[in-house]
Amino acid sequence: MKVSEFNYELQEELIAQTPIEKRDESRLMVLDRSKQTIEHKTFKDIIDYLEPGDCLVRNNTKVIPARIYGKKETGAKVEFLLLKNIEGDIWESIVRPGNKLHVGTKVIFGDGLLTAEILEIMPGGTRKVKFSYQGIFNEILDKIGLMPLPPYIHEELKDNDRYQTVYAKYNGSAAAPTAGLHFTPELLKKIEEKGVKIANVTLHVGIGTFRPVKEENVENHEMHTEHFYIKQEDVDKINETKKQGKRVIAVGTTSCRVLETIADENGLVKETEADTSIFIYPGYQFKCLDALITNFHLPQSTLLMLVSALAGKDYIMKAYHEAVKEKYRFFSFGDAMFIQ
Repeated sequence: MKVSEFNYELQEELIAQTPIEKRDESRLMVLDRSKQTIEHKTFKDIIDYLEPGDCLVRNNTKVIPARIYGKKETGAKVEFLLLKNIEGDIWESIVRPGNKLHVGTKVIFGDGLLTAEILEIMPGGTRKVKFSYQGIFNEILDKIGLMPLPPYIHEELKDNDRYQTVYAKYNGSAAAPTAGLHFTPELLKKIEEKGVKIANVTLHVGIGTFRPVKEENVENHEMHTEHFYIKQEDVDKINETKKQGKRVIAVGTTSCRVLETIADENGLVKETEADTSIFIYPGYQFKCLDALITNFHLPQSTLLMLVSALAGKDYIMKAYHEAVKEKYRFFSFGDAMFIQ
């Protein structure tokens, strides 16, 4: 299977640069796999497609202000993007300019509030970095860091909370699980009142989000690992849903990847903390997932391959061409799709 099969033409002006004013008033494209239909709705209409007994599974990770700018001891400017907490104060980071940041190099951030030393060059060119500071690391990041918006967003984010879901809880992500950005507290309350269960997973979104597929053949691409955990109370909700023959609906591809990593052949899950590098592309047989809420993804991306595995590549590509024609907003701050 060729990566080029997952390409589509997208005009620059359809890439959403800012979030819309009201989260749940983005557009919603509804795909029904059994009928092969495409409907155009508003996101808050999602409630009409959810049934009592269904279980929404959302990723409650919180994005940290992971982009920090500093200076080497020589005065040269550098940029770090924190990807993953390895242990203690040691992080995996993307660093720029990479060719100037060798093992042993020291970097100063925020007039000395934070210092870093490069410990190791990791596979793929990222760096293992040890930070030193006085106080609380996350409070220092809040002072000196910027939200790590994807490279296709050129506008400045006026409110950092708009790159967080309203249910974000646990610090650790280098990017938002963007399908969840459409939900408001009011909409979630109505969904629960309808009898829909809400379960959480926590997957800290890492470098896989930023890494393009460089292989010509899809099967040769290797995913970067991302850390996740799921608690027993959430496991119980998901397993109860499966046993009752109701639907498990993932909010976003990150939630989907956790479910499919831990599910057994009956679609049941168990309390787990681990890393996942699962790569889902057409031909994959889903074990736990029944439906998916997601955004519109980049051409030739692993996320486009995942939704194609769920709905079928031809159907997905038809839907994407329809979204372009109807001028949907694309990517992180864009509109949503519900695949049922």
